[in-house]
Amino acid sequence: MQLILASSSPARLQTLRGAGIDPEVLVPDADESSVTAAGPSSLTAELARLKATTVLEQLHHREAPWAMVACDSMLELDQRAWGKPADEAAAVELWRRMRGRTALLHTGHHVVVNRDGQLRQVNRVATTIVKFADLTDAEIDAYVATGEPVRVAGGFAIDGLGGAFITRIDGDPYNVVGISLPLLRQMLFDLGVAWHTMWNLPTSAR
Repeated sequence: MQLILASSSPARLQTLRGAGIDPEVLVPDADESSVTAAGPSSLTAELARLKATTVLEQLHHREAPWAMVACDSMLELDQRAWGKPADEAAAVELWRRMRGRTALLHTGHHVVVNRDGQLRQVNRVATTIVKFADLTDAEIDAYVATGEPVRVAGGFAIDGLGGAFITRIDGDPYNVVGISLPLLRQMLFDLGVAWHTMWNLPTSAR
């Protein structure tokens, strides 16, 4: 079965490819400004749902079977949701808040499966606890100057230059990259799709 990734995130795409799945990428064109929720975790769930709904419009005439996943990630710190920093100054401010502290990384997942004439959907959130190193001002300034923090939710990439600044992870590390493979496998399973049927492996590896 073909998996469609409703995301422009290179990290999510690479994570899926590393797990043996080469998805088709369709970038959602969603207006996220009007989405509200009770808290950061719920907000990621609603934003993932919105992205999935937007991409579903592009799949109206797509022949089944197919599966689609949309995700949205945010950091929760001081009971606030932190997405991508707007600019370098915002990234510096965020890192000065985060250093030496623990925060929650939430990723909302919305999965849609179209098979046997039925469209089924499920929406869930994965949460990982992230402990940040106590960075110096010089380290923060140098990291922000690379441009990486303004490209990712929470202002850090554990699979990039920011990996050295994360001292502990409690929970699924893939979730911190932006897509929880264990959760996605379970969501697909609950919709009747076995994970191994999504693999795009060379014939010699099967």
